Amino acid sequence: MSAFSDLPLLIEPSDLASRLSAPELILVDLSGASRYAEGHLPGARHVDPKRTQLGQPPAPGLLPEWGALQALFGELGHHPAAVYVLYDDEGGPWAGRFGWLLDLIGHRAWHHLNGGLTAWLDEGRELSTEVPAPVGGPVEVQPCADVLASREYLLEHLDDENLLIWDARSPAEYAGEKVLAARGGHIPGAINLEWTDCQDRARALRLRSDLAELLAARGITAEREIVTHCQTHRRSGFTYMAMRALGYPNIKAYAGSWSEWGNHPDTPVER
Repeated sequence: MSAFSDLPLLIEPSDLASRLSAPELILVDLSGASRYAEGHLPGARHVDPKRTQLGQPPAPGLLPEWGALQALFGELGHHPAAVYVLYDDEGGPWAGRFGWLLDLIGHRAWHHLNGGLTAWLDEGRELSTEVPAPVGGPVEVQPCADVLASREYLLEHLDDENLLIWDARSPAEYAGEKVLAARGGHIPGAINLEWTDCQDRARALRLRSDLAELLAARGITAEREIVTHCQTHRRSGFTYMAMRALGYPNIKAYAGSWSEWGNHPDTPVER
């Protein structure tokens, strides 16, 4: 049995600190390279967040070439019995996107460190500058889970009453007042709740304790199929993770996000 078997998706620094030596643990830091070099959780392997995205205009948030992801998982030492713990220095957007990638390959044994590096430091816990060596070559993982929504999928389901789109961008982006693509605005029918509204800054960027009530008040409820997005599926990495932590059963992420939708000439836009 894994040392993490009795834990929910969202874990506290104390939960992790007592399990850092667990043999099944793959601890992943998705902070910036300079922040990682300054000090990271003991044993954490750094993943440059850019490696989780295609990084090419007009939609940099799309999936990378699959071979690149297979190489990345090989470097981390991925194996079927692995348990991942993910964190970054922003409270979860990049960590959530990486968790979504794990879901995409059918590996649901992962946890998010609640509050990430901020919460770990807030408790005065140990950091390390030791850099673990890459483990091995590419592993044959493949996309197999239905957690990715494409532009075509959304266009086909815009009138589906069971589908809800959660736009995790700022209100100004949602309203088309701040334009970061060829067109500003939002996907028709999308509900706006900025990702940072789900964090508790008084508790070192942990998820709000009343998050379930906040989402329900916005109509973001577990009985619907929910697709979340932002500009490049970074911020919506956090909202995807938050719904996973709450046990929402039918969630997807639109990796193309607004950078694809807002730059495409034939997609409908509301303002």
